[in-house]
Amino acid sequence: MQDNPKVSGSLRKRLVLTLIGGAALLAFLLFLAVRNFAVQVAQQGQDNILFASASSMLDAASLRDGVVEVDLPYSAFAMLTTPADDRVFYAIYEDGTFLSGYDDLPFFGSLDDDRPRYRTAQMRGATVRQISAHRTLIGANRRINLQIVLAQTQDALSETLDRIFRTAALLGVSFFALAAAMSLWVTSSTMGQLNRLTTSVTRRGPQDLSPFRNPVPQEMAPLVKSLNSLMGRLDHSLSQSEDFIAEAAHRVRTPLATVRSYAEATLQRVDKEENREAMRSMIKAIDESSRTAGQLLDHAMITFRADQMERREFDLVELLRELVLQLAPIAEMKDLALNLHGAPSVPYAGDPILIQNAVRNLIDNAMKYGPAESAVDITVTAGPPVRITVCDEGPGFPADEIDRLTTRFARGQNAEGKVGSGLGLTIAQDVAGAHGGSIELSNREEGGACVTLLL
Repeated sequence: MQDNPKVSGSLRKRLVLTLIGGAALLAFLLFLAVRNFAVQVAQQGQDNILFASASSMLDAASLRDGVVEVDLPYSAFAMLTTPADDRVFYAIYEDGTFLSGYDDLPFFGSLDDDRPRYRTAQMRGATVRQISAHRTLIGANRRINLQIVLAQTQDALSETLDRIFRTAALLGVSFFALAAAMSLWVTSSTMGQLNRLTTSVTRRGPQDLSPFRNPVPQEMAPLVKSLNSLMGRLDHSLSQSEDFIAEAAHRVRTPLATVRSYAEATLQRVDKEENREAMRSMIKAIDESSRTAGQLLDHAMITFRADQMERREFDLVELLRELVLQLAPIAEMKDLALNLHGAPSVPYAGDPILIQNAVRNLIDNAMKYGPAESAVDITVTAGPPVRITVCDEGPGFPADEIDRLTTRFARGQNAEGKVGSGLGLTIAQDVAGAHGGSIELSNREEGGACVTLLL
């Protein structure tokens, strides 16, 4: 049976997403860097023009006979002209007292600092850039501090920045597209080596555990070395395990059968009840050991045949009919009836020995748990998928253990006192897996257990 590994994600996708994610981050950072630099440069340009205009206005101010005179030069406003016809606002203050301009444009500078102050604010529903500057006028008998606040809307600046942003976004998208294409190419080139190694492993037969000899990149050499070491250990371990299980089962089965015969003969000659009970316990232990040895041999045989399975056409119903006839005497001894139901003929291509072995274990389990004077029903349903269902009238599967009963040597709580090894369902599951199917365990509403072999 093929054991599919747990998949935590695609290495190719992870590598592609990492590279593309890095490219997207770099493209975004590039856009932000260009955007911020453009904003700083554009804002600095507007600030320089505002400063020149404000300085021109302050230079035009004079103090005559103690009265401040400001003749606003045309050039101060001309230099603020933009293609978007931005609006310009100004306010002039004398020692904090409003003189001229827009009285809702307050002075926000510091009289202790000669440097101009800049800020962005809202004025009359528009975003404006403001400068606040001041100058000290000295007369014969008077010293006056003249403050000026100049503001300009940013429509032209916004249009310029929009064009720059679009250009920066186009550059970022182009960079991202190029980086993404290169990421895909690099990923395909890198994963190609791993794919070739995967193909080499896939093409091998189940018995081919020889080491890899093909050259691989330096970074993959430790992986290939580990695989070669693992296959060597697996080859040695599998050989030892198969030989040991097969040999042990063969050597144990015959002596146990002989010992059971002697034990049954002795039981007939023993009169004391305690001795008879001991002999019965001995016979039960012998039966359990014999059954375990037989199922271990079956499991070893199934493992070997599943790796080298050769499918052939046969009638599944005829195969099961022969099996029912073979097991009928055993069922009659236990007062059980074996009933075969379903289609009269179900052609199937598979390994008849494996399927017969799996169904025999399922019927054997059903007869073991089914009460006397009950029936074991075997139902064959044509597919796809083909279904072989074996049902009994016993206590059924424990609901809280049904998910683990197919594991090797696992037995339910209701198996106490029953001869068994916990391999019957495992063998059936391995056979189903070798044929690309599975098994399903369920309980009947009227009582009893059902095992369905899906092929």
